[in-house]
Amino acid sequence: MAAQFLPVLITLGVALLTAAAVLGLAAILGQRSRHRTVTKGSTYESGVPLLDEAQKRISVKFYLVALVFVALDVEIAFLYPWAVTYRDLLAEYSTVILWDMVAFMALLAMAYAYLWRTGVFDWGRRRPPAEGQR
Repeated sequence: MAAQFLPVLITLGVALLTAAAVLGLAAILGQRSRHRTVTKGSTYESGVPLLDEAQKRISVKFYLVALVFVALDVEIAFLYPWAVTYRDLLAEYSTVILWDMVAFMALLAMAYAYLWRTGVFDWGRRRPPAEGQR
């Protein structure tokens, strides 16, 4: 049984050695800046000065929408393999496979309707505060 894990252990060892070698070479051969200034340490965005502070609060609704998108996107990704093998599965399982997918799509539609009704997708247009109100 241990012989079956030998290729996995060898691959893991090679990956760890490669990572250690790259980090070690970067530390040894990398450039070190001798002239540290405030300007060099500041945030640089394509030559444009910053318009807002970097540590501003982001609404929780943004994260909710992102999580819902990921969850529904992964669920929709299951449709592709089903659609590709639908004819083969139809010959083998009759119409059971169709009704399984109809139930799956109904469940997704109910989840989407619930999320819409609870207001997850309603970001609300809030204007940013004026310059002097921060």
